[in-house]
Amino acid sequence: MNFLKDESGQGAAEYILLFGGVIVIAIAALIIYQTYFTGQDFNTDQDIAEVRTNVAREG
Repeated sequence: MNFLKDESGQGAAEYILLFGGVIVIAIAALIIYQTYFTGQDFNTDQDIAEVRTNVAREG
């Protein structure tokens, strides 16, 4: 009856479930925000210039 009290694998199973949950949430977020990232032209130079202008105005 000692094998019923053996909990040595419990920690590993909990980590696997936690990791699986994080993966599911990450995939769901990618699917939800997929339309935000596709079809957009990111212009980093313009974004940086806009941030610098706003910081200079407030500072």
